Amino acid sequence: MRVVLVCSSGGHLIQLHQLKPWWEKHERTWVTFDLPDGRSLLEGEDVVWAHHPTTRNVRNAFRNLMLAVRLLPRYRPDVVVSDGAGVAFPFFVVARLLRIKTVYLEVYDRIDSATLTGRLCRPLSSLFLVQWEEQLRLYPGAKVIGGLF
Repeated sequence: MRVVLVCSSGGHLIQLHQLKPWWEKHERTWVTFDLPDGRSLLEGEDVVWAHHPTTRNVRNAFRNLMLAVRLLPRYRPDVVVSDGAGVAFPFFVVARLLRIKTVYLEVYDRIDSATLTGRLCRPLSSLFLVQWEEQLRLYPGAKVIGGLF
């Protein structure tokens, strides 16, 4: 299976990295920010550096949309997986247009309110995962997988 893992740096990257027993079995490309944690955690991995910051930055959202437009048709993954943040949305839009499956994992530390990226990616997700039962009230119909930490 071909996988594209898309995430911001910091906690988002750490959470997706926790899924190593799953993703190391597949051909994969990462999309994240060119920051020290990304370089360190993903040393030896195939990485495409996304544009940041993404929080309410229209220019970088557009640049990441163009990155997704170039990468996804060329790589043709079977699935795009993300846990946010802002860099996920452009990739989910393009994946949906190309009929590529998408899996969104809501972050573990938001149980009282939905994240902006979660709200944006939910309608574009083939599978929407949460880590806590309490998150089901925010995302009815999501699948609970338990905490990654």
